[in-house]
Amino acid sequence: MSALQVLAEQLRQEDTPIAEHVIDPVGPTSGAPGMSDEYALVFEAVREGYLLHYGESRLMAGHDADLGLLAGDYLYALGLDRLAALGDTEAVAVLSELIARSAQLHAEGRDGEVEGHWEAAARRIAR
Repeated sequence: MSALQVLAEQLRQEDTPIAEHVIDPVGPTSGAPGMSDEYALVFEAVREGYLLHYGESRLMAGHDADLGLLAGDYLYALGLDRLAALGDTEAVAVLSELIARSAQLHAEGRDGEVEGHWEAAARRIAR
């Protein structure tokens, strides 16, 4: 099962307003070759948080914009919390910087530059 599928199952089982909107994953996974399962789950949670804020969710449907933003925040926090539990402060910094940089690029209308930052962060975390 892919990290995205594992994340979908976890979200379905939680007692949150998100659970009823979780669908089977749509679209590709975001990790990098060589990324461990634990890190892939973290990366997918943060990536899904980003997509709920700025793109099209791969795991949710039928939700309103407000729930999408809240779910995005939740998934950012879920991913960073799991990473902190692993004790990898460097990876926490990489993902935190990535979230901030992505938001900045969107605010500046430079959306086309965002994907390269996600790919670079995935490679850094996979190491």
